[in-house]
Formats: sequence, C-alpha cells, structure tokens
Amino acid sequence: MISEKCYQLGSRSSIIREIFAFGQKRKAEVGADKVYDFSLGNPSIPAPESVKRAILDLLDSGEEEIHAYTAASGDASVRRVIAQSLNRRFGEEFTENNIFMTCGAAASLNISIHALVNAGDEVIVFAPFFPEYRCWVEGVGAKLWVTPPRIPDFQIDFEAFQRALSPKTKAVIVNSPNNPSGVVYSEETIRRLADTLRRKSEEYGSPIYLITDEPYREIVYDGLKVPFVTRYYENTLVCYSYSKSLSLPGERIGYIAVPERVHESARVMAAIAGAARVLGYVCAPSLFQQVIARCVEDTGDINAYKRNRDLLYQGLTEAGYTCVMPQGAFYLFVKALEEDACAFSEKAKKYDLLLVPGDDFGCPGYVRVAYCVAEKTIVDSMPAFRKLVREYLPS
Repeated sequence: MISEKCYQLGSRSSIIREIFAFGQKRKAEVGADKVYDFSLGNPSIPAPESVKRAILDLLDSGEEEIHAYTAASGDASVRRVIAQSLNRRFGEEFTENNIFMTCGAAASLNISIHALVNAGDEVIVFAPFFPEYRCWVEGVGAKLWVTPPRIPDFQIDFEAFQRALSPKTKAVIVNSPNNPSGVVYSEETIRRLADTLRRKSEEYGSPIYLITDEPYREIVYDGLKVPFVTRYYENTLVCYSYSKSLSLPGERIGYIAVPERVHESARVMAAIAGAARVLGYVCAPSLFQQVIARCVEDTGDINAYKRNRDLLYQGLTEAGYTCVMPQGAFYLFVKALEEDACAFSEKAKKYDLLLVPGDDFGCPGYVRVAYCVAEKTIVDSMPAFRKLVREYLPS
C-alpha cells in the first residue's frame, strides 16, 4: 500500500495552485489581458542586474566547481559572506558555522521543524499563516495550533496565544512581513512575544523555539524597519529565502541561521544537518550559492511593489472594500463581501478576478490579492472589482 497521507496531499493541490491553474486555462480561452490573476505570489519585478552579471561571470569563469557539490551545509565562503552581512545589518555575531544553506524557505522551515519537533509535540502559528505550515508540522506527527489575529491591526492576539501555550509546545512560527496580510509585527509585539516565550519556557522547564519565516524581510514600505527577532529572543531560528528580495523563486536558494545563544545550539545545528539528510535537502544549488555571495544585500525594485500597493489599496477602498493596509510583502488582505470567502472568490471568477480565499490561511471571511503583477493588470481590473461590489449592493 502507498502512503495514504502522501496520497491525500498529492491528489489535491493547494487552493492557491488550483486558482492559478484555473487562471492559466482561462487565459488560453479569452486572452491573458482579460484575466486579472491575483493568485500566485510570483515576483513580477525582474531580478537586479547584479544577479545577471554574477551568473554570466560565474559561467564565463570556467571553474568547474560552480557546478560541483559543496559541503552539505553549503560553501563555507558563501556562508561567511551571509554571516558578515547579518552581523553588519543587525548587530549579530554570526560566523559561517551559524549558517546552513537550503533550497529556499520551504526547505528551511521543513528542516527546522524536523530538527526541533517530535511526534506528539505542538507548534503554534498565528493566523493568517502560510498553509504549508500545516503539512510540515503534521508531517512529523505534531499538532498545529492556530491562534486568531487581533482585529483590525492583525498583530498577535496575546490572550489567544496564552490559551494555546502548553507544556507540549515545542515551537512557534512567526511570518513577518506576513503572507497573506502584508502586516509587519511591531517591535512591541516581538518584545511581548519574547517575554511570553521566555517565561513559559522557564515554567515548563524546556525551551520553546521561535522559528521565523522571513522571505519578505526586505520588502517593506514607508521606511518601516522589521525587527530582527534573534536580537529579542535567544531561542530563535531564522529561515530565509532570496526568492522575493532578488526575484528568484524558481532557483530555490536560502538559509537557516542558528545563533550561538540558542539552547544547545551545537546539537540544534547537528539536528538541522540530520533533518536535511532525511529530507534530501543537502547541498543547495551550487551556482546560486555563489550568486548570492556576490549579491547578498541587493534587491529588486521594491518601489514597484509600493506603487502597486498604493494603487490597489486606494482603488479597492474607494470601491467599498475593507482592506488591511500592507506594510510589507506584496499581498492585500481584503474582507470578503459575504461570510463565505470561497463563495465570494467563485463569484469573482465571473468577472475573471482570481482571488484566494483566506480559509486555508486560517482567516475565513477574507481573500488574498497578490499585487506582484503588472501595474496595468491592477488598473484594468478596477471595473471588474466595482462590478463585483454592485452584486452585493441592495437593489
């Protein structure tokens, strides 16, 4: 017999992918310019020129090593460059030994969960959350606890969080800037979270680890600073991907950072190496490790996302929608115009508007609108959004 759990996961794709696939079919029928596809978080701005130069220079170098295996944890010189960048920007004290290269943030998170969490443990996430967290947590036989957000600012609801904590809590996952809300957890929120975890770890007699999911760290607006969580809580593992900051989602390159302050950090890093072996995630793509070393602090044109955010937020709020103002990432979280967000998303398809219902994100009643699209798509979609609103107006 095959694995029933894996069959269930493989026979039904995520709601995001289902809507994206519907969009591809619909574009073939009526033309891509007539479908307003806000489903997938695929960066729409090109990678910075430095990435192209780095790739070409490396390929022209004639060095066979750029295609060879690296150490399982990644090339030491690349890890050193990343560590030095984090030290410079965030006041850390990392060396290459604190960095483990991965195949993007998905691998970073899955490895970290496998390294820290045992069957029967519990992991807490804050809604709205990336749906794949559930697959990774339940994949190790642990229980996922979802705590609702504080409305309307979508910061952590600490009363709900306190109720979710228990002696079985092994880890908490934080995603800021957040997918799908675009909200950035404030320094006050992070300090309170750290204080709560520190107090509960002492009460329970074992550490509660904080896993930060940070692919959108550089995509923030209006001069906002994202707190670097290792500076606030000692038992923090940082999971990062260059998919969004460098517009390289298909290249699958990222890292895990484990500070020396983490409880039994050497054992944690060894467990990460072991989890990577179990999952087959050793030796992240060699060429792109070297590309990252050359472009470690570069980003794409973040202002393009800000223009899209402002255009979409203004257009939808003026049309009568209630939206969470994004502080980062490239998603707008919009209150559905009926209680059932799935039904609302289906109704939106009549106008070729492809929106992702928030149910799988742990927030029923909302839809996610990914604005990492061409500006023209946003402009052209506004009449369709207004037609959708009119369906809900009293006649």
